[in-house]
Amino acid sequence: MNILFTCGGTAGHINPAVALARMFQIRNPGCRVLFVGADGGMETRLVPKEGFELKTVTITNFQRSLTPAAIVHNVGTVINMGKSDRQAKKILDEFKPDLVVGTGGFASYPVVKAAARRGIPTAVHESNAVPGLTTKALSKVTDVVMVGFEESRSHYDDPDKVVVTGTPVRGDFFQYTRQEARAKLGIDDDRPLLLSYWGSLGAEVMNGYMVDFISRESREGAPFRHIHGAGRDFAAMTKELAAAGVGGDSLPGVEVREYIYDMPLVMAAADLVLCRSGASTISELAAIAKPAVLVPSPNVTADHQTKNAKILSGAGGAVLLPEKECSGARLYETARELLADNARRADMSRKLSAMSIPDANEKIYEVLKGLIR
Repeated sequence: MNILFTCGGTAGHINPAVALARMFQIRNPGCRVLFVGADGGMETRLVPKEGFELKTVTITNFQRSLTPAAIVHNVGTVINMGKSDRQAKKILDEFKPDLVVGTGGFASYPVVKAAARRGIPTAVHESNAVPGLTTKALSKVTDVVMVGFEESRSHYDDPDKVVVTGTPVRGDFFQYTRQEARAKLGIDDDRPLLLSYWGSLGAEVMNGYMVDFISRESREGAPFRHIHGAGRDFAAMTKELAAAGVGGDSLPGVEVREYIYDMPLVMAAADLVLCRSGASTISELAAIAKPAVLVPSPNVTADHQTKNAKILSGAGGAVLLPEKECSGARLYETARELLADNARRADMSRKLSAMSIPDANEKIYEVLKGLIR
């Protein structure tokens, strides 16, 4: 059995494909897996690190602008579409897949389209609440479209072709209970734990607010524990906190990390999460029923993070706070109120549990296995 996965652009597109690839290999000894991504994309780093072979095609996106630079870029994309189509056909000739699965990113387009034209079983999975241009286009030619949430079905021309499967979440996120995770982190008091992180897009703005946020925690005697992932702004943020006389040993229970490498453990221990609303993040929050304050990044295509956040906030499982309405004070008051209200957080958790699909990996696997002749 030969399975081809094509994805790229963001971890939210790559991680589900990796999870499914592992499942196919475990369930089907001897199964061959090939990934196809875009030249220079994030997938060229992440996929080989996971131990899978990756081939690339030359493909770029379309920019929704009429500026001279955007027009030149889009002309290049049209030229690349012809090149990537030829590359995709060659990859299909060599690998001879029994199934082709696209999980998002513009690299998926030429490969899934070429496979569908040959009559090879095809499927796409969309992690975001609203389909991107690639998924929307491929939904017209692929055999099945898999989505994370029931609310997503209405965004497709043929809803009968859409199957609500949920989005694969790494098994690590289900490994610990809250109490087990707190014990493993060495938390030995009853203060609730706040987890905050903002990713890379727009993180500088949000980390600036977190300096004020942590300063307020200090003035109030750290009423809750707090682990914050600062990412690329770690050095600047710790310098600002030190200048304000905050952080380090001066504020027990508040920890600023460069990266949170043990995210499944920390998220399991947390009572509330402050974060963006990318596809992987909202899937993880829903899967483990973790209440959150979501601040969508305004720097993403078609504002899709806001649409993701509205799925969780509309169900009552999260609070949606637009970045333009944010400040250190607003974030702090919102977090403090939620951390002091156990009943509300419990209700948010129940609502997240009601909308989540914890066995998403299994559902997707069964749909895909059913497509293989």
